[in-house]
Amino acid sequence: MSGDAAGGGISRRRLGGGVLALGGALALAPIPFADAATVMGAGSAGPAGSGSGRPAPTLRRGSPARAGLLPGPLERLVADAEAFLAPSPAHPWYAGAVLLAGRGSTVALHRPIGKAVRYSAYDEATDTGVEFPADRQIAMAEDTVFDLASVSKLFTSILAVQQIERGSLALEERVASYLPDFGGAGKQDVTVRQLLTHTSGFAAWIPLYKEPTREAMVRRLWDEAPTSPPGGVYRYSDLNLISLQLVLEKITGRALDVLLREEITAPLGLHRTRFTPPPSWRPKIAATEDMRQPWSGLDRGLVWGEVHDENAYGFGGVAGHAGVFSRAWDLAVLGRTLLSGGAYGRVRILRPESVELMFTDFNTDFPGDAHGLGFELYQHWYMGAMATPRTAGHTGFTGTSLVLDPTTDSFLVVLGNSVHPVRGWRSGSAPRVAAADHLARAVPVSAGRGRSAWFSGMAAGSTATLTLPPLRLATGEGRLRCSLWWDTEPETDILVLEASDEADPVWLPVPFTTTSTPSGEAGTPHPAGSVSGWSGRVWHRLHADLADRRGRRVRLRWRYATGAPYVGRGVYVDALRVEDGDRTVFDDSRHGDAARVEAAGWSVSAD
Repeated sequence: MSGDAAGGGISRRRLGGGVLALGGALALAPIPFADAATVMGAGSAGPAGSGSGRPAPTLRRGSPARAGLLPGPLERLVADAEAFLAPSPAHPWYAGAVLLAGRGSTVALHRPIGKAVRYSAYDEATDTGVEFPADRQIAMAEDTVFDLASVSKLFTSILAVQQIERGSLALEERVASYLPDFGGAGKQDVTVRQLLTHTSGFAAWIPLYKEPTREAMVRRLWDEAPTSPPGGVYRYSDLNLISLQLVLEKITGRALDVLLREEITAPLGLHRTRFTPPPSWRPKIAATEDMRQPWSGLDRGLVWGEVHDENAYGFGGVAGHAGVFSRAWDLAVLGRTLLSGGAYGRVRILRPESVELMFTDFNTDFPGDAHGLGFELYQHWYMGAMATPRTAGHTGFTGTSLVLDPTTDSFLVVLGNSVHPVRGWRSGSAPRVAAADHLARAVPVSAGRGRSAWFSGMAAGSTATLTLPPLRLATGEGRLRCSLWWDTEPETDILVLEASDEADPVWLPVPFTTTSTPSGEAGTPHPAGSVSGWSGRVWHRLHADLADRRGRRVRLRWRYATGAPYVGRGVYVDALRVEDGDRTVFDDSRHGDAARVEAAGWSVSAD
């Protein structure tokens, strides 16, 4: 079964650009689509659609500094990933992995760890893996190829958006208009958009592979009734992308594997990305599961070099929801292409407007389940601190993931063989989250003033406080000013400005107003004295009125409380200044004042 949460209801999350949210509905502005998958000529649009004709960035290896990343967090990314080769907690999360991280056009980290092939079988009686002899085990390598499982959905989605550009597929058209047999059993009103955003009403999964032929599998899909009205709920389902595959094959007259090769992998030079890899690739492919009942739907023994997903196997290895094999570098090229608006070098596979739609939340009616066209958005459960309303990605059941953050122009590929030797050995997405947290931390944040700022840290399930010394406010014109930068998991992680004094030692929230530094727009009030979520990753000016503290000896503090197990990038506070009329009673740029700050969990950071 592909997808990390097939049938499990894991929440997925949000964005908005090129789309107007109107009471939960979406109004799509006209988009000047043009032919895709063409070589960029002198008059073609550049990477950002500027019409400059300049080639889009291509990837190169380089140092963290060249990528604009900090080396320390990248080193910790590898160390943490290696820790999951050990019991986590009872068994290794994966036998091995390939990690790739970068920013801009630079790949700053490309590291294999562990084994691509370690086990020959799984012993159910002892819950242990039966290892190959040491000389038959294969170490992970940079170019190891993985069964991507549900990350394959991204390729199918890109192929669909290409057809939307060309006018042969319409986003809001009913699927039955392309495939009349699809419209049975109550599916007559399901649209192409609902397939791409998992709002069709399909069940999460059905065992199509039990049917004796491909024709019977398709007939079973035609006969499948929605479990809820189309457009009524978000439910992640492999059946959506299988249906989309059949639409694409019908309107193009080409099989999905041919479309993949001709429209994506050949133009981009993804030479190790394809369905049904040949036997000659097997020594370079990471093994997956010892597939036997009852934990698998099929008895196949060790799966190595063939698709793992049962339904994709039933389709001969070529399916819209699973079946693509690839390596980390190829996925990084795909990610770089999308971050550059659909172009890589002089090749363009999508228009910038199309990429924007793929990264646009169409599921505003379903908070927590933000989804673009094929891409999941704003999902801390595997994107970790890289998650923003503009962060897009996907995971695969075999242990794979791709995360793209347009805000920082960074990309992360984590490819693990986490069902080797058996799927029950792993749960959750802890290695993906850890890697994403470290890459997010590797992107520096420049101080609002000077060379350093107070940083809250990124510890989950903790409380950090930054407390100013006692200050006497003699007038009724007391105020706090500072610069504030925050990016937290919404609602779960909260920053609160609090005050206490000699007369009332209880810490109480202090209302304040923030103004985005670049925009200079009217201030945003925070009557509860708190912020949470995404601030745009820009500095904000903060003002808090302390007039009600006149004549008191007051203490002020920032309290940052995080939940578990996910966090955002954290909070920075800079240029802390408390004024009492015309008098400055505290300024953290003065060494004596800064030395009196009590920091518990906070630290001075230059990045």
